[in-house]
Amino acid sequence: MSQQDFLFELGCEELPPKALTKLASSLHDSVAASFESVDLKYHDSEWFATPRRLAIRFHRLDTAQADRTVERLGPAVAAAFDDNGNPKPAALGFAKSCGVDIEQLERKDTGKGERLAYQAEVKGLSTSELIQEILEKAVSQLPVPKAMRWGDSTSQFSRPVHWIVAIQGDSILPVELFEVKAGNHTFGHRFHAPEAITLNSADAYESALTEAKVVCCFEARKAQIRIQVEEAASKINAVAVVDEDLLEEVACLVEWPVALMGKFDDEFLSVPAEALISSMAEHQKYFHLIDNDGSLLPRFITISNIESSKPESVIEGNEKVIRPRLADAKFFYDTDSKKKLESYVDKLKTIVFQNKLGTLFDKTERVRDLSKVIAHSLGFDQDLADRAAQLCKCDLMTDMVYEFPDLQGIMGRYYATNDNEPSDVAAAMDEIYMPRFAGDELPSTETGLVLALAERLDTLVGIFGIGQIPTGAKDPFALRRAALGVIRLISEKQLELDLATLIESAISAYQGIELEANTQEKLLEFFAARELALYQSLGTPTQVINSVQSLKVTQPTDFKARIDAVESFNKTDGSADLAEANKRVKNILEKSDFDPKSIAINESLFESEETSLFVKINSVESFVESQVNEGNYQKALDELAGLKDVVNNFFDKVMINAEDPQIRNNRLALITKLRNLFLGIADISLLQK
Repeated sequence: MSQQDFLFELGCEELPPKALTKLASSLHDSVAASFESVDLKYHDSEWFATPRRLAIRFHRLDTAQADRTVERLGPAVAAAFDDNGNPKPAALGFAKSCGVDIEQLERKDTGKGERLAYQAEVKGLSTSELIQEILEKAVSQLPVPKAMRWGDSTSQFSRPVHWIVAIQGDSILPVELFEVKAGNHTFGHRFHAPEAITLNSADAYESALTEAKVVCCFEARKAQIRIQVEEAASKINAVAVVDEDLLEEVACLVEWPVALMGKFDDEFLSVPAEALISSMAEHQKYFHLIDNDGSLLPRFITISNIESSKPESVIEGNEKVIRPRLADAKFFYDTDSKKKLESYVDKLKTIVFQNKLGTLFDKTERVRDLSKVIAHSLGFDQDLADRAAQLCKCDLMTDMVYEFPDLQGIMGRYYATNDNEPSDVAAAMDEIYMPRFAGDELPSTETGLVLALAERLDTLVGIFGIGQIPTGAKDPFALRRAALGVIRLISEKQLELDLATLIESAISAYQGIELEANTQEKLLEFFAARELALYQSLGTPTQVINSVQSLKVTQPTDFKARIDAVESFNKTDGSADLAEANKRVKNILEKSDFDPKSIAINESLFESEETSLFVKINSVESFVESQVNEGNYQKALDELAGLKDVVNNFFDKVMINAEDPQIRNNRLALITKLRNLFLGIADISLLQK
C-alpha cells in the first residue's frame, strides 16, 4: 500500500486568540476520526496554528483504501429453487442484484440453514476521492465561537478564508471549501513575506514558513516566546514572570515573536503591584518583571509580531500606550483610598446576588451570622470574623475592582490595611476566595479560613435551597468548585467540623427566605459526589472511597483519616481475605431475617472454630473500639488484620445456616459482632474488585 504525507491548511484573516488552539485541535481530531472510519491508515499526525492559519499534517497516510471482499447473503436455498432445482424469482433477483449469473452464486451454511451467497471484490477508493467529504465534515464541526459571512459569499466561518492547501506528497487534492479551491500555495508573514509560497511537498511546510517569518508550530512558538522573555529579563538581572494563560494568549496573537523591553515611570510603583500587573497583562498583554526580592520593577516585556528595523520606535509606542493605563490604575487606587471600606456597606444593597436570595448586603449579613457560628465552634475570635464578614464584599464597590474584576479580594486587603483594620481582617478580604482553583493555596489566618467556609456554604445552601442544582456542564455559580473548596478547607486544615451541622447553621441564617425542605439531604449528596471526584483525582481506588462513603461520614477530616487508613489496609496481604469474608457476612445477613439486637451470643452453643473466633474477637474488641473513638483508624485496622487466619478457618469449617435455629442465630450473632468491628471504620466488603 502506497503512503505519502498529507497536509491541509486553512488560511484566513486573524482568528480569535481564545479559540485558536481549540479550533486547530478539533480540526485534527475530526479528520483523524474520519480517516479511521474509512480505513485510511497513517503513522502519526500533528496540528499547527497561527493567527492566520489552521493546519494539520498526517505522516505516511494511505493513498487509497485497501481492496476488500464483501459478502452478500441471499435467500435460503430451500426457498430459492423448486423441486426440480430450477431457480425461483428470489434466486434470480438476488443474482441480478449482484450483477452475476445464477451459476456464480455460492451456498453458505449460516447455522440456520443454507443460503445463497456471493463474494465480491470491492476496490478501495483513493484518498483524493474521499478527502472532500472528510474535510467538509471536519470544518462544519469546528467549534466556531461566532461565524460570519464575507463579500457576496454564502459561506460562514470565524473569519474570511483566503487560501486552502490540500496536498498529499507532491499532488494537489481536489478540495473546495468556503468557495475556495485548494492548491499548493501558502502565505508567510503578512508584512515580512506577503508573496505566495509554493509547497512542493507536505513535509516542506514548516521549513517554508520559517523562511517566510512564520513559526507555525504552536508549542514551538510558545517556547520561543518564553525563552526570549527570560533572556531579555536576564540582561538587566531581573526575573520575568511568565503567566501560563498570558503566554498561551500571546502565542495566539503572533506568528513571528520578537521580545522587546520597555519601561514605565517609577511613580506608578506606589500603586499595588497586582493592579499594575493586571493592567499590563489584561489590556496590553505585557509580561512584568520583578527583582530578586520579588518586588515589581518599572519594566515590561512586549511580544511584537514584526522584526522591526527600528525596535526603539516600537518600544516607544508601547510605552506611550501603557502610561494612560497605569495612570488610570493609579487614579482608581488614589480615589478609592480616600474612602474607608466600611463606607461601601450600604451600596451592597443595590447589587442583587440572586433574585430569590436578595442582595450582596443580604448575603453579607448571612455570612456574618454563619462566620460567628463557625468561629465559635473552632474557638476562633468571633469579633474578628464578624468584622471581616461585614467588609468582605465592599471592595466590589470600588472603582479599581469595577475596572479589574480579577482584583477582588486583593484590593480589599490593601484598602483594609489602609483603614488600619486588624491584620487578620485585612488578610481575610483576600483569603475568603481561597482556594480559587484546584491546587491553590489555602487561607493562612483563622479569620480568613472562617470566611472562606462561610461564604461558600451560604452560596451552596442558597442556590440548592431554591432548586438550582448544577446539571451537566452548567454550573453558573461554580457550586462544584465551592463544594471542593469546603472539603479541602476542612480536611487539609484538619478542622473538627461536620458538614451536616454547618449546612443546618447556614440554613438557619436564611431568615425570611423559604428554602426547599430537602436542601440538606441534596447538598450532602452533592458533597459526597465531590469527595468521590476529589479522591479519585488523587489516585485513591474507587472501591476504597465507596467503602468509607457507605457509612455516610459527614466530617471531611474524619473521612480523610478513614480513607488513608483503608487505602493502606487495602495494600496488605490479608485485606483480600478479610474483604471477601465481610462480603460473605454481608450477603448472609441481608438474606436472613436475623435481628442481632434481640439475640445475645451463647458460648455454650459454640463448636471449636466458633470459640476460637469469639475469643479472638474479644481479645481485640476493646482496643479496636478505643482506637476508632480516638480516630486512629490505621491502628484499628492493623489490629483487625490479625483476624485473617481465624476468620478463614471459621468459614472453611463452619456452616452458618445450621438447621437448628438456635445454633444458626448464635452464629449469625457472632459474625455480626465481627462485621461491626470493621463497620466502625468502613465497609471493607466493598474492597472486593
